[in-house]
Amino acid sequence: MPIEEFPAASTNGVDRHGRIAVVHDWCPNFRGGERVLAQICKQFPNAEVFTLFDFLPAEVKEQYFRDVEFHTSAANRLPMIEKFYRSLFFLCPFLIEQFDVTGYDAVISSSAAFSRGVITRPDQPHLCYVHSPVRYAWDEQFSYLQQGRLGFGPKGLLYRYMLHCLRTWDTRTAHGPDLMLANSNYVRSRIQHIYGRNARVVFPPVCLNELPCVEDKDDYYVSASFLAPYKRTDLVIRAFNAMPSRRLIVVGEGQQSATLRSLAGPNVSFSGFLPRKEYVETLARAKAMVFAGCEDFGIALAEAQACGTPLIAFGRGGAVDIVRRMGTDTEPTGVLFKTQTVENLIEAINRFEEDSHLITPRACTRNAQRFSEENFDRGVLEALGTVQALHGVI
Repeated sequence: MPIEEFPAASTNGVDRHGRIAVVHDWCPNFRGGERVLAQICKQFPNAEVFTLFDFLPAEVKEQYFRDVEFHTSAANRLPMIEKFYRSLFFLCPFLIEQFDVTGYDAVISSSAAFSRGVITRPDQPHLCYVHSPVRYAWDEQFSYLQQGRLGFGPKGLLYRYMLHCLRTWDTRTAHGPDLMLANSNYVRSRIQHIYGRNARVVFPPVCLNELPCVEDKDDYYVSASFLAPYKRTDLVIRAFNAMPSRRLIVVGEGQQSATLRSLAGPNVSFSGFLPRKEYVETLARAKAMVFAGCEDFGIALAEAQACGTPLIAFGRGGAVDIVRRMGTDTEPTGVLFKTQTVENLIEAINRFEEDSHLITPRACTRNAQRFSEENFDRGVLEALGTVQALHGVI
């Protein structure tokens, strides 16, 4: 029987005080992947983090990673590395293989690209939490190349060859972990399609205690994300440009910030990055959150639900796991639309406006309980117990 099909092991035999090496791709800022990393470290007091690049501010380290030792790659010391670290993706497989984690009791990799390829002993338990297979190396390669204006000239061909090499390495290392956890059913299907492996779904942790349900909503909609092209915030802005009587607040910054600001009409405002308290208040008082991208999971979407805020989201990716759809559920929490077009999104917003009385903030909050930190902890511990039992550790 494949290990993925083993019954979940008891968490009683897992030594939470063992020496755990937690390998994470990189830590440029504190977003969804780093929240998962922090929760894993919280479970294991003696965990040490291995990451290629670490640019986390001291205040974030103090709040979420107090007393956690970080090990970084040699490239982390290069001048101006914060500005061009992503351009070194072709070196990252080599760099991740230089981390020596063979002396630890177990390895937990938190991977959206490289960390899964860390070298382990044959008898060393290795659990991998997969945020996503490498997006820009597989099915989203063409979108990334198009955004970078990389055709078939010399530079474009060089990048395409480097991505080909990355796919070869990624495939070779896909069977390194004993067990993979996927953060959504969408990622689980991508793991099956790309690597031919089954995975268990363990939803990422949402800190429900800091997300109060607000029933008295304001008259604005909110879009909250890192402003990257694949998030499709441009589509949301274009839709609201066509609906000047409806107000949209865009939360976040990113490489598309300037472009999106130039695109926006007078009914669209930008808040930039917000401190956590202000972010939660903005999320909680919104009439609904609108998201037009295909997210692997989407912690921001789950946080909105925890605040009692309905969702209007593209019906692919993690949103399918998060939203209880209007028309198909007795306690709906949002609307999903089928195609990434302005027209389809406007239709979804109009449908929400017409039937918003069917969605209650309390139903949204109850729905979000599935994504609690406690459920995440239990899923990780059970999976680690399964892997350790395979190696005869417990």
